[in-house]
Amino acid sequence: MPQNARECQEFLPQVYEIPKELLREMRSQNQLDAEIAEAEVERYRKAYVDQPIRSVFEIVGDPGSSEPQNRALSQYTVILGDPGAGKSTLLQYIALKWAERPVKDLPVYPIPLLIELRIYAQNRHSGKCNDILGFLHSGDILERLNQHQLEEWLKRGHAIAMFDGLDEVFEPALREVVVTDIHSFTNKYPKVQAIATSRWLGYKAQRLRDAEFRHFMLQDLSSEQIEDFIQRWHDQTFPEGEDKVRKQERLRKGITNSKAIQELAGNPLLLTMMAILNRSQELPRDRATLYEKASGLLLHQWDVEAKVLEDAELKKFPVVIDLKDKQAMLRQVAYQMQGKEKGLAGNLIRETQLEDILTNYLKTIKEVPQARDIARLTIKQLRIRNFILCYLGGNSYAFVHRTFLEYFCAWEFVWQFKETQTLTLEKLIDDVFGKHWQDESWHEVLLLICGMIDAKFVGDIIEYLLQQKIDLQEFMDEFGYLKKEGISNLLLAANCLAEVRNRREIAPIATRLLQVLKKEVEVQYPDRFNEEAADAIVMAIATNWQDDPETLPWLKSCLQFGLESCVPGCAVRAIAQNWKDDPDTLILLKDWAQNDADDFVRRAAVQELARGWKDDSDTLILLKDRVQNDEYYGVRDAAVQELARGWKDDSDTLILLKDRAQSDVDGLVRGLAILLLARGWKDTPGMFELLCDRSVNDPFTAVNNRFGVNDPTGDYWFRFHPRQTALEAIVRYYYDHPQTLDLLRDRADNDPDKQVRNFAKDLLERRKRAQ
Repeated sequence: MPQNARECQEFLPQVYEIPKELLREMRSQNQLDAEIAEAEVERYRKAYVDQPIRSVFEIVGDPGSSEPQNRALSQYTVILGDPGAGKSTLLQYIALKWAERPVKDLPVYPIPLLIELRIYAQNRHSGKCNDILGFLHSGDILERLNQHQLEEWLKRGHAIAMFDGLDEVFEPALREVVVTDIHSFTNKYPKVQAIATSRWLGYKAQRLRDAEFRHFMLQDLSSEQIEDFIQRWHDQTFPEGEDKVRKQERLRKGITNSKAIQELAGNPLLLTMMAILNRSQELPRDRATLYEKASGLLLHQWDVEAKVLEDAELKKFPVVIDLKDKQAMLRQVAYQMQGKEKGLAGNLIRETQLEDILTNYLKTIKEVPQARDIARLTIKQLRIRNFILCYLGGNSYAFVHRTFLEYFCAWEFVWQFKETQTLTLEKLIDDVFGKHWQDESWHEVLLLICGMIDAKFVGDIIEYLLQQKIDLQEFMDEFGYLKKEGISNLLLAANCLAEVRNRREIAPIATRLLQVLKKEVEVQYPDRFNEEAADAIVMAIATNWQDDPETLPWLKSCLQFGLESCVPGCAVRAIAQNWKDDPDTLILLKDWAQNDADDFVRRAAVQELARGWKDDSDTLILLKDRVQNDEYYGVRDAAVQELARGWKDDSDTLILLKDRAQSDVDGLVRGLAILLLARGWKDTPGMFELLCDRSVNDPFTAVNNRFGVNDPTGDYWFRFHPRQTALEAIVRYYYDHPQTLDLLRDRADNDPDKQVRNFAKDLLERRKRAQ
């Protein structure tokens, strides 16, 4: 299951995620690169998001292949990622693929050298070794290697050096020593491919960037990769039979039926936890129970199965910290975090405050003089063994995944409401929902609370939300359309209702909510919603009232709204995704994709057909027709993307993409086709020549786009500017081609668009610095 990564170039991928106060603290402790103006953060974020996503094996090379086209994109690479994203697993996989080869073939392939930097740093500090070569010869590793033989391999470049876990070297001065050693190693053995890994938060990029390392960020698993994992997991775990099929489908539905659980499943470690839970029980339908089970797995079950319940250091003290104690501690930690200035958006707590919370809790269960010492050891256990907390640097901690912060925070409110009864219903509504319903960072906590309390109380909360008033003028976009924040009270109310298991208890309020939502769509703002708002409200109706026989006819009626409305296209998506098994849905989608007068309806139908009915014999034929014949650029754009994504091996796909790249009347479609060609067919004969032609001869300019005037959206269309896109692809995939440098120089001097000229000059400057 190959993961994807996105390159981090001349910016720090961590900066836009770190709270300002932690940024200042980490800078003061020299745990970040040079000062970056807060105004620059958004530019860095946008530059990162605009980077293409590619397979991680395109970056580090395919360990299962010796073909030249499958070699590493980068000689020196740093792989960054969240905890549990698969950084260490990637390096272990590379080593495993080498070890699985027949012994007679091993001399042909570079030997993988997997170096755990935490252990290396300890050995370096204690004097067991003076450099990386010495560590491989005499350090604390399973198999030591002959230093002289190893050096011969390294000089010939017959090795892959894999440095795992820069973030696990906590002492800043020692980490600098380790980075210097890596730099020295690559200088001494320049032919050796080197890969380093680190958590992104707190990582200092400049030293290794100066050593010509390129940086890439692991992405969350896509829906296709999650599906691939589910299939492989059950193939490896269960014998063929009904039990395997039943549990596989059970896990798949448990993930797809909840947006929040889908987000959780994007982390490989957390997805594995779901699969483990699914072995012995149905994946909980409600997220709160799932999170309870998942946190219990981390806090207790792994220790039980690994028979490591006894902690040698904690065993010295006359107190036992069990699962319920850890859960209570984490509830209080999350509760304290939400009360800070940044609230739930921060996911940040100082080490001293964390120690105070745990120390005070320990004193409530048993008066022990060593409570603070026990608290510190418990924090260490929660971080290293239970994988619930992580150290950020700057004497600060966070929950390893935001989901756990939200869950424990919600559980603490519910604990106060149900168990200790220190929080009344009035205070729950006024002080919790009343203060935070407009803060999106709080929505998941509010929904989790609804999933953990009685339905009648959720009815009171929905009634409260319906009564809230919003100044719509505050939430209009630049084109005068209403954003989803303008109906956030209604959307939150619908999501709260979705958490209720027995709706019959609050049927009247559910009916009133549906009437209000439909009125918003039909009467109030059918032509004024932007696409995000329209999609949110239409999908809320479709998913919450799917079993209502009036819902599907109502959605179909939404297609009659005016051509200026986003609602019809959103209704198409809602029908396709919620009534896929209805035999009429496929017939309707085919008709809408070809014949509907609304451009957005045709586009939505094309996308849904490609994603939900790929195996239907008519889908590919329809896509090919829409690529060439639809009059709306957005439909052609969607069809081009779907063809490249789902039908790469079809003989016509390459032909059609080339045609769109050269002949489409719209610059955005041409630019997108160029990008897709470069990504998917870079090794095809003639592709370099086609890209060169497009980088010089495409007629796009900022004043001949579809608006007929200077682009009112600023840089938006330059993201797919055909000449710039072609130029970037040439540099990325044909860096060493003998014509690349001359082409860059020509574009830097002669391109008619200033932005493209500047782009080419920037690429030339990067090449110069890399020499």
